[in-house]
Amino acid sequence: MKGLPPWWVFKGFAIFPPKWHTSRFVNRIFLEGPLQAPLKFFFWQARVAAKELYLMEIIQAQKAGFCMGVDLALRKLDSLIENESEQGPIFILGSIIHNPQVVRAYAEKGVITVESPEEIPAGSRVVIRAHGIVKAVKEDLIRRGVAVTDATCPKVREACRLIEKHAQDGRMLLLYGEATHPEVKGLLSYAEAGAFVFDSGEKCLQKELEPGRKYCLAAQTTQDKEIFASISDGLQARDNLDLTVLHTICNATRQRQEEALRLAKEVDFVIVAGGYDSSNTRRLVQVVEAQGTGALHVETADELPLDDLKKYARIGLTAGASTPRSIIDEIHRVLEGL
Repeated sequence: MKGLPPWWVFKGFAIFPPKWHTSRFVNRIFLEGPLQAPLKFFFWQARVAAKELYLMEIIQAQKAGFCMGVDLALRKLDSLIENESEQGPIFILGSIIHNPQVVRAYAEKGVITVESPEEIPAGSRVVIRAHGIVKAVKEDLIRRGVAVTDATCPKVREACRLIEKHAQDGRMLLLYGEATHPEVKGLLSYAEAGAFVFDSGEKCLQKELEPGRKYCLAAQTTQDKEIFASISDGLQARDNLDLTVLHTICNATRQRQEEALRLAKEVDFVIVAGGYDSSNTRRLVQVVEAQGTGALHVETADELPLDDLKKYARIGLTAGASTPRSIIDEIHRVLEGL
């Protein structure tokens, strides 16, 4: 390089000082002559190397976004909205799913979200959210002549059925979950033989269980499967404990957690997209951080700290089961632009 000008420009597949650009000799030798092919290959390799050196790599989880239960619930709600033969507003007791952007979109279509069953007029229409509702509340709505469309996730309905079945056999429910979560409130309404709710393995294993009493262990469908397994092992290790374990954590939750676990081992940082009220989304953050990998929970692309993220070479992207594909795609697009 010694003796050549300190500035170069790119032209075609070769590099020349600007004053050489009009040289027919140079063009014929380098752009049209025998060096054309090797120079093309050289600069192609250079572009590939530059891309690997300077562009961030985004790895997106395959299972990110709506699960079967969420998709089914929204399809049922969409069907009611599109059915013009039905008259009157559509009510939902609590958010249809835990995603504020989705809830806002349906509110713009005239869907009314209420927090109390007393706010739903007799003779109106109501959709039961994906998380389900308390058994007595559903029975009261039907008794008042409210047209009920049950959009409860099938996995949640199955958990309710199992809990009710074992309650009828006199088994007290030990439930791993968040006491204030709407799904947990619904599950507890089927535990007629009594229940104890806990949100950590320590609280459960410290609980004194009555000798001679029958128990069943279950979990909120979006809980951590590894923690639940350790709780189950700890309880079953006790002498003379009559315990039946109900496997109520859904496959979609397990799949997303397993994928988040693998992702955490492959990247420098993980973005987890989903509503802040979404239990399964928060759990994904915990799964990633348990591997020593940093994670950030955001609802939309506008919340991404772009300057901070530029320091990472590989970023993972996953999302909770109630996160729309449009939000995931927008976050991916913004990350690719860094």
